[in-house]
Amino acid sequence: MHKSLGNAIWTDEAVERVGADVMRWLYCVSNPGRDLRFGFGLAEEAKRRFLLPLWNAYRFFVTYANIDRWCPSDSSPRLQVMDRWILSRLHRTVAGVTRNLESYDAQRATEMLEIFVDNLSRWYLRGSRRRFWKAEADADKEAAYHTLYTCLCTLSRVLAPFVPFLSEEMYQNLVRRESPKAPKSVHHTD
Repeated sequence: MHKSLGNAIWTDEAVERVGADVMRWLYCVSNPGRDLRFGFGLAEEAKRRFLLPLWNAYRFFVTYANIDRWCPSDSSPRLQVMDRWILSRLHRTVAGVTRNLESYDAQRATEMLEIFVDNLSRWYLRGSRRRFWKAEADADKEAAYHTLYTCLCTLSRVLAPFVPFLSEEMYQNLVRRESPKAPKSVHHTD
């Protein structure tokens, strides 16, 4: 892109069209050792690959938790194999993202987050849908809600440096609504 050739995309126009979080994610996912490519097609691809599956998992949880009037509790439900698997992946991802950010490697950190969100939306949610759709509120359904809630709350904190607006929206709705004594912003948490 070049200003004199007339093919430059101005930042304000790009933010207005695709959103600041999409642009930030696109830049974090890019290899800093190579030319940084930007275009609306690339931005839409990044959005489809990562942000939409994340948002869909969040909306799935919010929709069904509201229908069932589910609220988080301090009790630990008996987790199924799928629950333990995704929580294990979550803890591994948090450790890896932290390690990569401490060594200033945002690209590897974002790759790990993309893999986790893919596992959460493609494998955990698809494999657990029937658990959320049950009419009765049994221990299995409680474990599914508890697991997905834990994943999404943790993701909101881990994603804050990358996609601050989306992570703030998730945090305010998932954490602050349930616990007003929690820090006022996701950016005030560890």
